[in-house]
Amino acid sequence: MIKNPVGIANDVVVGIIDSGIWPELPSFDDRGFGPPPAKWKGVCRGGTNFTCNNKIIGARYYSSQSARDDQGHGTHTASTAAGNVLKDVSFYGLASGVARGGLPSARIAVYQVCDDLGCSSADILAAFDDAIADGVDVISVSIGTPEAVDIDADTVAIGGFHAARRGILTVHSAGNSGPQSATTCSVAPWLLSVAASTIDRKFESKVVLGNRKIVTGISVNAFAWNGLESPLLHGDPSIGCPGACGNKIVICDSINEKELAFEAGAKGVIYPYNTPDAASVVALPAAAVDFQTLDAVISYQNSTKNPVAKILKSDTVRDPGAPLVASFSSRGPNSIISGILKPDVSAPGVDILAGFSPVASLSENPYDKRRYNFNVLSGTSMACPHVTGVVAYLKTLHPDWSPSALKSAILTTATPMHPGNVQDPTLTYVSTEFAYGSGQLNPVNATNPGLVYETSAQDDINLLCNLGYDTARIRSVTGDKNSTCLARADPAAIKDFNYPSITADVSRTRAAFQISFLRTVTNVGTATSTYTSQIVPNMGRLKIEVTPPVLSFGSLNEKKSFTVTVSGGKAPADGFLASASLIWRDGVHSVRSPIVIYT
Repeated sequence: MIKNPVGIANDVVVGIIDSGIWPELPSFDDRGFGPPPAKWKGVCRGGTNFTCNNKIIGARYYSSQSARDDQGHGTHTASTAAGNVLKDVSFYGLASGVARGGLPSARIAVYQVCDDLGCSSADILAAFDDAIADGVDVISVSIGTPEAVDIDADTVAIGGFHAARRGILTVHSAGNSGPQSATTCSVAPWLLSVAASTIDRKFESKVVLGNRKIVTGISVNAFAWNGLESPLLHGDPSIGCPGACGNKIVICDSINEKELAFEAGAKGVIYPYNTPDAASVVALPAAAVDFQTLDAVISYQNSTKNPVAKILKSDTVRDPGAPLVASFSSRGPNSIISGILKPDVSAPGVDILAGFSPVASLSENPYDKRRYNFNVLSGTSMACPHVTGVVAYLKTLHPDWSPSALKSAILTTATPMHPGNVQDPTLTYVSTEFAYGSGQLNPVNATNPGLVYETSAQDDINLLCNLGYDTARIRSVTGDKNSTCLARADPAAIKDFNYPSITADVSRTRAAFQISFLRTVTNVGTATSTYTSQIVPNMGRLKIEVTPPVLSFGSLNEKKSFTVTVSGGKAPADGFLASASLIWRDGVHSVRSPIVIYT
């Protein structure tokens, strides 16, 4: 946990581009906060009956009529990034404890671009422009598309480029289309793209069958079971239950049927889960189980004259295997820029308890009339603001760092994750760096990275040039009529983009390969220091050499360049993936970059 004087407001402003915010929540109370910082140029245009304070210092809406959040998503992400410290918080008694944002002392500015119909591209771009002009320090965007699109058609990439040119880093959710490969929608190198991982607390829901056998599923079931066991019914609610559903537990064959069972008056539902690692808030007593367990329940129901069961309120239990990359979290490789590793880093994004809109359905079921100030949600949308909070914290310590330096600090200090730290490791690419990037977010180590990899706006433009973008396409991204390529397009030069990771697709190589990658690091640690390189693990599948193997610095902000040469034999016809890490050590700092070679 990062530490910060949470009772004292600071001048860091977190911009949240999302579905708005519910400003009256305790998470956004402004007690202890002084007036907005002098640098702030924003306004409070939240709509009717929307009032900002010294915590929420800015609000804007676009196609909607208010910045007030009626969906809950934006409130959840905002409180995760910068919500106040609140004691004795729970979801109807579940997951009780202390709730706090990544940087509770930060200010918040909200830009409402999403409603029931979705998120308008025009509104997203307008929100970026406003956030930049208002003076936010970091932008958090938990919005994505089903799949990646070209940079000049990607509104978050375009807005993030404009922000980076003004010294503002954009943190972006990687997407929820996993575990299939090449599904991440966050692909631009100037975005910090975040995958979702599990946390050490999970929800279990037990079903007690009439034969006293107990089966365990997952759900966020806050309902205490009232009364004796209820009859079990296996049927399709869409065509009507064979008899009244009332006071019965319905066994559903698909996740979609559970909503129909609710409408049909069921007392409880047992259904197959959509993802094995993320529990969903349910609108009635329910348990999501795997298909083997579902078959066992159906077998009991079919073989018993009067089958009955009861569904107990969920328990919160410790998960010693965490963190695991969530099965739903979108994976690489990068389908637009193969030489840029995405996602960048993994952060908590499963079963996250945070603030919520008190007018939104907790379970997204219109028949669920419960209203609450907190909710449990999962997604890379929840992981993204965890990283946003850390970026905001780094800004308090290093206000002069560039967006790329901030990003590098987070990536090179991330905790390594083993391929076993990924659900469904049998699928291609899902159990490697294409799932978790540089590893699990490590907020403490990120404050003192030692060395950083930096890029400029012109470096980003050169990358677009080397992708083959013409002048018109480049200017559509930069918004600058003077943007131009300084040299002819050279796709091979993309490998030398000064990224904190090293990635290459060698699928077009018909024989043995050798690739050299040029990188430059800036010393932000100890003025006089010497770093020695190490390749970990060195499995022998790749030959990796670093030249020079030692870097010596005599002052802060001094830059040193080096080359990483990777050699390997002909890739097998059925696919190839090999990875290692380059680590620079000086006895205090450990600066790690993943190396991924694939076909």
